[in-house]
Amino acid sequence: MTTRLHADWLMPEWDAPGTGAVMTTRHGGVSAAPFDSLNLRDGLGDDPVAVAQNQRRLADAIGAAPVWLKQVHGAGVVQLAERDRQPGAPLHHADASFTVEPGVVCAVQVADCLPVLFAAPAARGVAAAHAGWRGLAGGVLEAAIAALCNAARCEPGELQAWLGACIGPRRFEVGGDVLGAFGADPDRHADQPGFAALEPGGESRKWNADLPWLARQRLVAAGVQSVNGGTWCTVESPSRFFSFRRDGLTGRMAAAVWIERR
Repeated sequence: MTTRLHADWLMPEWDAPGTGAVMTTRHGGVSAAPFDSLNLRDGLGDDPVAVAQNQRRLADAIGAAPVWLKQVHGAGVVQLAERDRQPGAPLHHADASFTVEPGVVCAVQVADCLPVLFAAPAARGVAAAHAGWRGLAGGVLEAAIAALCNAARCEPGELQAWLGACIGPRRFEVGGDVLGAFGADPDRHADQPGFAALEPGGESRKWNADLPWLARQRLVAAGVQSVNGGTWCTVESPSRFFSFRRDGLTGRMAAAVWIERR
């Protein structure tokens, strides 16, 4: 597989020989506003011809077409193989995928939710997870770690994890239901780990959630020692990232990871 990545796209800062990984931005495609320009998801109101061309551009850039998922904000994980790349292959309903086969591209689509990519040692396996707050609280990262480690015959401490761009801690306003999902106290109007209270001590029952921080805590608790990324805010960079929270009608980016063909 050869790669010709757009200069604006993000790449993990990890040492994982034999694997490739990337997260797209909104640059490099052909879609018109408000999907400009590299919208990778059909069915949002964008021109299907433009979406198909955008997907081909990504496939050409990384050397293979990603295997897309029907994401449901859950914790389901599916193993991908060469058969999933074939025309007419069924669309898996899941929020994470992993593979041990070279040339099979695991991918998730996002526009504020957190994408997390994993690389096993010696290029024995890779995984991609879509971690919105529901999936994160529901255990999608732990499920992806367990599945990848089992398939790649490794321990969580041998994995490398990378957090892509997502809604940042200054912009992710949430209510008590989100705090409760992470075991925090929604009746205490104060800062709590991962949550900054709006109007501390007042009547507000709103907090700003730090999605990358919450993900890091879960990764570390699961035994992953090498974690980087998670420093970009989709909401605060309108010229670079799609954001559903900011714009409503908008496109989707992708985070993808694969084992290089030898």
